[in-house]
Amino acid sequence: MFSIKTKSNLDLLIGHMLVVLMALMVLNVTWQVTSRYVFQSPSSFTDELSRYMLIWVGMLGTAYVAGKNEHLAIDILLTKLKGKAQLKLMILIHVCILVFAVTAMMIGGSNLVYITFILGQKSATLQIPLAYIYGMVPFSGILVAYYQVYSIVQLSQTLKTAE
Repeated sequence: MFSIKTKSNLDLLIGHMLVVLMALMVLNVTWQVTSRYVFQSPSSFTDELSRYMLIWVGMLGTAYVAGKNEHLAIDILLTKLKGKAQLKLMILIHVCILVFAVTAMMIGGSNLVYITFILGQKSATLQIPLAYIYGMVPFSGILVAYYQVYSIVQLSQTLKTAE
């Protein structure tokens, strides 16, 4: 479950999903601008669709950079430490990210999806249930949690073999 091949395949899949979403978003916004300024008849769905696609790109992008371990970080302390101390701090950082992913993204996001589903909230123009749109939050939380557990396992193994 925590093999390098599984992680690499997941990275590749998420990367392809992000490329497709970005390409669709570019086409959507291009159509929005074209319909507004060339045809003088703005499309009604493009603004809402691009907003929801941006949410999906942001959430999937969060998972992707978490998997690549390239998220924004203040690493002053981390660069000053060496050896086991540095590994232990890295594990602590990944545990903190894991706790956030589970509580805010998975649990909080699932509650958001549940509430919008129960209330039957739909988007104004597309009439899509908002639960589908917000479903990306807990899904990305699961991906982030997977990546953090993967990193913790890898770092723990390295810590055991260090000095």
